[in-house]
Amino acid sequence: MLTLTYEYKLKPNNRERAIFEDWLEINRKVYNYALNERKAWLKSRSCHVNCCSLQGEYIISADAPRPTYSQQSRSLTEAKKEFPDLRRVQSQVLQQTLIRLEKAFVSMWEQNHGFPRFKKPGAMRSFVFPQLKQEDLSEDQIKLPKIGWVAFRVSRPIAEGGKLKQARIVKRASGWYVMLTLQWDVSVPSPMPHGDALGVDVGLTSFIATSNGLCVKRPKFFVDLQRKLKLLQQRVSRKKLGSNNWRKAQGKVQKLHEHIANARKDFHWKVAHRLCDQAQTIFVEDLNLIGLSRGILGKHCLDAGWGQFFSILGQCCFKRGVYFQKVDSRKTSQICPNCQTETGKKTLADRVHECQNCGYTTDRDVAAAQVVAIRGLAAVGYTVKMLGEGKFIGIPLNQESPHF
Repeated sequence: MLTLTYEYKLKPNNRERAIFEDWLEINRKVYNYALNERKAWLKSRSCHVNCCSLQGEYIISADAPRPTYSQQSRSLTEAKKEFPDLRRVQSQVLQQTLIRLEKAFVSMWEQNHGFPRFKKPGAMRSFVFPQLKQEDLSEDQIKLPKIGWVAFRVSRPIAEGGKLKQARIVKRASGWYVMLTLQWDVSVPSPMPHGDALGVDVGLTSFIATSNGLCVKRPKFFVDLQRKLKLLQQRVSRKKLGSNNWRKAQGKVQKLHEHIANARKDFHWKVAHRLCDQAQTIFVEDLNLIGLSRGILGKHCLDAGWGQFFSILGQCCFKRGVYFQKVDSRKTSQICPNCQTETGKKTLADRVHECQNCGYTTDRDVAAAQVVAIRGLAAVGYTVKMLGEGKFIGIPLNQESPHF
């Protein structure tokens, strides 16, 4: 099965915009109510046995089951009888909001994410229609349950033969968007290592450095516009909260944030295609991105967006038939790619790699990228033969496989 998501900008009228805003607010209230139920149950189980807090305790019956998606989904059906506003939203859309909360708790338990937080007005930005039929999608319109046909701008054609699975309505500063998920009954084989191999090292001075000597300077998307963002945020703070002028000033801040995100994403796609033009096998570092984002250079690491870049590079490699793999990132800047000896730690000010053992000298980031390439070839079953001056060739352990 091949699943792709197409994103288009909607062209809703005033009635449809009002419905979208109303549904977002109702979904926000459902999300917060369900989160409060779960939080109160957990708080009631965390109090001490021999004493109570001076401020207060959450007291819930000992035999009360832990709130889950299935239990809250059944409660949602009963709540519609008491709260008629819930009937304005399609039932599956509200159920998807409860699934969204369930995934947030699973991420907290399994991926060490933070505890889910309540959403203030305007924080809910999307809702999902999980089941749509193929006849609900035309050339430039989509039929949404309880809303009707909504037009969208056809920025790119949709491949034929795909089955419409779901649609997500997203609110952004620049307007409303629809993300269509389609599925094709085809099997796409994963690419195998072949052709020219390329190691990629990411950094703050050079956004990427490759094993063949390519260095791309890092654009400072957020840092360069930080002063303008500060001025816009100051204007928001000087407006009366909730007034029309406050909303206009807040909209300018949102548009600037969206501009920064779009510029960063566009840069990542261009670099990814540039790398795929140069090689058929790409290896990158498996970095601890969470740890880097919490360090002293966390703002610059988040501005570079390495996590998004690796995700985009993986998608680009899949579409273009390029093999992509992450390798161990430990000590890539402390090992000489020419003789494989450890040269010791380098400070951020050391930008040149000089090996005292073999005399190999090159850019620090390029040397790290060459180490990444050597590790990647070894991980996929190739022995590396050094040719001198940082050049190498991958020899397969299985002679039927092609040489690099």
